[in-house]
Amino acid sequence: MIYHCCDERRRRTVREHPVLNGIDYIEVLDADAVPLGSPRQRTLLVRFVKAAPALTVESFEITGGERIADVRIEWATRANAPDPLVTTPLEQSFLVALPNPEEVIALRTSSSGDYSTYTLHLVAAAGAIVPPANIDPLLARVDFSFKVECPSDYDCTPNDLCPEPAEETPQISYLAKDYASFRRLMLDRMAQTLPQWSERNAADLGIALVEVLAYVGDRLSYAQDAVATEAYLGTARRRTSVRRHARLVDYAMHDGANARAWVQVRVAGAAPVPLVRAETKFLTKVAGAEPIVPPPAADPLFERLLLQRPLVFEPCEDKQLFALHNEMFFHEWGEGECCLPKGATRATFNGDFPDLAVGDVLVFEEILGPHTGRTADADLHKRCAVRLVQVAAGLEDPLTNPPTPITEIRWAEEDALPFALCLSARTGREFGERIVGPVSRALGNIVLADHGLTRTGVAIGTVPEAHLFLATDSGRCMPAEREAVPPRFAPMLAEGPLTQADDPPAPEIPASAVLVQALSAVRPQIALDSTLPGGGGERWIARRELLNSDAAAAHFVVEVEADGRARLRYGDDRHGKRPASGTAFEAGYRVGNGPVGNIGADSLAHVVTGLGEIVGVRNPMPARGGREPESVAQACVAAPQAFRVQERAVTPEDYAAIALRHPGVQRAAATFRWNGHGHTVFVTVDRFGARPITEEFEVELLAFLEPFRMAGYDLEIDAPHYVSLEIELLVCAKPGYFRSEVKGAVLQVLDDGVLPDGELGVFHPDRLTFDQDVYLSTIVAQVQAIDGVESVTPVVFRRQGQPDPAPLESGVLPIGRLEIPRLANDPNFPERGKLTVTMGGGK
Repeated sequence: MIYHCCDERRRRTVREHPVLNGIDYIEVLDADAVPLGSPRQRTLLVRFVKAAPALTVESFEITGGERIADVRIEWATRANAPDPLVTTPLEQSFLVALPNPEEVIALRTSSSGDYSTYTLHLVAAAGAIVPPANIDPLLARVDFSFKVECPSDYDCTPNDLCPEPAEETPQISYLAKDYASFRRLMLDRMAQTLPQWSERNAADLGIALVEVLAYVGDRLSYAQDAVATEAYLGTARRRTSVRRHARLVDYAMHDGANARAWVQVRVAGAAPVPLVRAETKFLTKVAGAEPIVPPPAADPLFERLLLQRPLVFEPCEDKQLFALHNEMFFHEWGEGECCLPKGATRATFNGDFPDLAVGDVLVFEEILGPHTGRTADADLHKRCAVRLVQVAAGLEDPLTNPPTPITEIRWAEEDALPFALCLSARTGREFGERIVGPVSRALGNIVLADHGLTRTGVAIGTVPEAHLFLATDSGRCMPAEREAVPPRFAPMLAEGPLTQADDPPAPEIPASAVLVQALSAVRPQIALDSTLPGGGGERWIARRELLNSDAAAAHFVVEVEADGRARLRYGDDRHGKRPASGTAFEAGYRVGNGPVGNIGADSLAHVVTGLGEIVGVRNPMPARGGREPESVAQACVAAPQAFRVQERAVTPEDYAAIALRHPGVQRAAATFRWNGHGHTVFVTVDRFGARPITEEFEVELLAFLEPFRMAGYDLEIDAPHYVSLEIELLVCAKPGYFRSEVKGAVLQVLDDGVLPDGELGVFHPDRLTFDQDVYLSTIVAQVQAIDGVESVTPVVFRRQGQPDPAPLESGVLPIGRLEIPRLANDPNFPERGKLTVTMGGGK
């Protein structure tokens, strides 16, 4: 899907052009229109705007279809000169007798297709995305259906219902236990209930009241837990103590994550501008500062700006920037009122952009209100980032004079547009009826940046001199053997909070999956360099814990307290190396973490750089992914259950339960079978949305289950056994209601899709699973609740193809342990269940 346009000016212009041609419309011959002896629904008449060009079979390509996707073109012939080698005499007479046969090319397909929509393309070569010479790119494709003469129960008018989005209820944490969490909780709540109140000065009366209440709450909480000690998980106060207790029961307490944002860096000049991540920083708005700030090595202005506490973001990658990519507009093919529809994955740019490359990220944004043509009325929510997977530059629109250079782009399916993006629009009468545009644009030079300020060369102290301790042997003190043991060295970082982040994502990951990081993958952004008293040194690496570190490993752990201060803990020469006395440490780390980095759109206004070609910076979309460190209360609730999570599979129920941990599995059941030399475990999987068990998914799930499999047991992945239903209902409509409208509502409620209000249909795959009996009363109740239904009488209720009257009499259709009921009522797949609704009453 590329464009959806609201007028036919392009077709009229092509008709008047001396050279260009294109498809006018297509006919599928069926029923009486097919010449005697010709196959039904396999002959296509492609009528062109002007005389049909000289095209071969290779110039035509058919895509689409659900059940029958591989539809090929067997032969093609001109209607005014049919090829006698492929057509019969009756077909030749029929084609020659068509109105204006010189404008028609007849095609014979290998199949009559299914009930879904197909697309006929004119291509220059197999697999190309450009049409043949002298064919207009916009009129080089047409959608059609092989089943245009087949009856349908639905109105042909598209159903474009757009329900109002449900309002989100405020998230309130009831696990607040101390002054800081109480204060933050009340301020967050007041920010929602009183958004106009933004004062944060400590002298403000509102802030003073909040802090008094937070203090009282903290004192009351302390009084309630006064008998607690740090020796037990359930009563510990310090976050470090809770973290260590939780790790002993195999629970990893996380320290949050930093936020990420897509940042546009605007540049000037004809040459590419190399952006170096280590030499660039982005800042939120600071009063009195210019957009371009010189680097600290050239001017101390940057350090002075930090006194105003702006949020600092740093690029995650080096990138070549081009002035041509600052702003790119969409090509509209001479049409008016055009848009990129929701779900689009392709577009065309007006201009030649040879430096656009696969893997680049673009941000689409609306810049004019489509109803008024005013910049102030642009929808700020219509902004999204996409990652390019295909670029075709150097193309032209031959209809313009001179030909307009264009660039075709395609982005990842995961980044499909979440909304319709207007390219041009017609304003209302009150603003002077006219077509305005461009309504939207694309922004290039997009760089991924994350929250955090890098500090390097920070001295964090020196290990004190060693003291004499008694060495032990099998638990007995040996006074004769004394050794000097360096004391525990636990320095605290001067700045915080310490950044918690994952490595930069790979360039092939879709843009929609980049901003939010998995908490299991983030790690503290810090490294230490040590210098021994006699010279030399080594690099020390941060780890989550030291339990798996050997005695010689230069590892350390970062422990973050509730106030955000980070303390370092080293090993004891058993789990991790103990630093020697006199060892001096120097740290390089980043400062900035948590949801404070989730800044709004256009919050970044300054760039610290030494590149004179950079002229500005902005973040078109809000930053995302910033997470608060896990609180003590949350860890105390979750940690005691961690050791109860089973990490091996013994019984069939164990295999089913572990398969459910996979994010793509909705339900699972397992069965043991003897294979002659041992047992094979067949895991039957119900995926979300009834997705098929593909070979790729089977390999992925087997690898997921492998660590839990017992030795001697083989694993196999099975698809569920679907039970297709056959249901027939007699529905009586109330007086004054149209039977057709009531029938449509009944079919919609009993559908297997998503209803306009966001609810799932009765037979949606995610509402049905293993061993789930189907009750007739539930179906009748759903239909009876529809406005306009007088009564419902079940006529047929059984498994498809099994004339068993028992389910209709009892009102229950039993489903087996490995069976899943389904009713798709899809003419493309009649074997997936059938629903018949007979209407009565009404009008």
